[in-house]
Amino acid sequence: MPPCDFQPQEYVGMSKERLMEIRRRNCNPMTMKITNYKRPVFIHQGFMQWLWDVDGRRYLDLFAGVATVSVGHCHPKVTAAAEQQLKTLWHTTNIYVHPSLQEYCEKLASHLPDPLKVIYLTNSGSEANDLAMLMARLHTGNYDIITFRGSYHGGSQQTMGLTSNSSYKYPIATSSGCTHIMCPDVFRGLWGGSHCRDSPIQTVRECACTPGHCEANENYIGQLKETFATSLPNRVAGFFAEPIQGMGGVVQYPRNYFKDAYRLVRERGGICIADEVQTGFGRTGSHFWGFQGHDVLPDMVTMAKGIGNGFPLGALVTTPEIAASFGKAFHFNTFGGSPLACTVASSVLDTIHHDGFQENSVGVGTYLLEELAKLRDQYEIIGDVRGKGLQVGVEMVKDKVSREPLPLEAMSEIFEDIKDMGVLIGKTGVYGQTFRIQPPMCITKEDVDFFVAVFNKAIRGQMHRQ
Repeated sequence: MPPCDFQPQEYVGMSKERLMEIRRRNCNPMTMKITNYKRPVFIHQGFMQWLWDVDGRRYLDLFAGVATVSVGHCHPKVTAAAEQQLKTLWHTTNIYVHPSLQEYCEKLASHLPDPLKVIYLTNSGSEANDLAMLMARLHTGNYDIITFRGSYHGGSQQTMGLTSNSSYKYPIATSSGCTHIMCPDVFRGLWGGSHCRDSPIQTVRECACTPGHCEANENYIGQLKETFATSLPNRVAGFFAEPIQGMGGVVQYPRNYFKDAYRLVRERGGICIADEVQTGFGRTGSHFWGFQGHDVLPDMVTMAKGIGNGFPLGALVTTPEIAASFGKAFHFNTFGGSPLACTVASSVLDTIHHDGFQENSVGVGTYLLEELAKLRDQYEIIGDVRGKGLQVGVEMVKDKVSREPLPLEAMSEIFEDIKDMGVLIGKTGVYGQTFRIQPPMCITKEDVDFFVAVFNKAIRGQMHRQ
């Protein structure tokens, strides 16, 4: 494991047994249901890319609190800004004018192209997406919203309608008017090839496409046209999509898909919404926002997670014209855009630039992808390595020919082994078949080398178990 000079405080709190007793008795059962690992990790402290458990053991955090810690745990600059604001003013609502809200909104708007300059702050990505659905319908006067199968856009009753993954759906009425179209997944989907996606690493699938022509994109757009012809009215409210699908398995699409889809949606009166909850703030490396990698301009952008480095905050950014449609009634968010939240988020933006984290995402992320691709070529059960910057997915399969998902038991065994060797990653995908690597953007190539060695050892161990 790479060295770390930081010395964590000694943990002197409750025993692990007592913590689990309370977790089972007083926390909602869902808390236990989502707890990772057969032998859970008891986190006590964090610094930059490192976490320590209550026993003092150090972990390399390559999941960042579910892609949320953007600049590093307890980054000194962000921590100092939060401490200073805590001494000044914690909270007052936006019925008053407090400077940090205006200062932050101006700073955030400067990171987005015209005419995306009007901002509404929330507490989470679910809230931002919920609000985006409302604004899209108010502005267009239409109701139907399109999103991809396998997508995740939030856990509220409204956004659960957008979400297309049965693991996150309850058997109740959710938002109607949501249509889930075929996800243009060039690895697992019906069509795909070796030149499709905007990534340093392409799929192992072969294709006969010539430069500038992508048969997979044509076929997936054909499916979208079929959906318009059969399942939707002739006017729609909008199209929701992540530039890289996160919870769906770090799925990337053919390069020109967004351009063609945006055009078709706008022809039918809809607006286009980019969900940047996971891809924003430099994580993809080549651009500050994931949509920029598709060479499109959305009408609305939602964001959360990395916006506050773990502090609860979300945002919806749109045009003045669309924002004006929101004035048809009153809407109030008690905590959205609080002085403390805005101060933290402002410091996060400054830190991303000052510490060169977007550039680090390019260099270290590309290195990580290339090293993982070597393992893909070595092992039959590693089906695909994909992503951009520090948003990386490794899809596990029974074999590369069938592309059938690796069984959940095998995924869990590898997952547990990686944790036991000191690295924390995520596990995702419609079938739970993809490992997700979305670390704090401060990680180094030395960290990558350590993780790749750990991952290699875990895969070898699984091959011996088979």
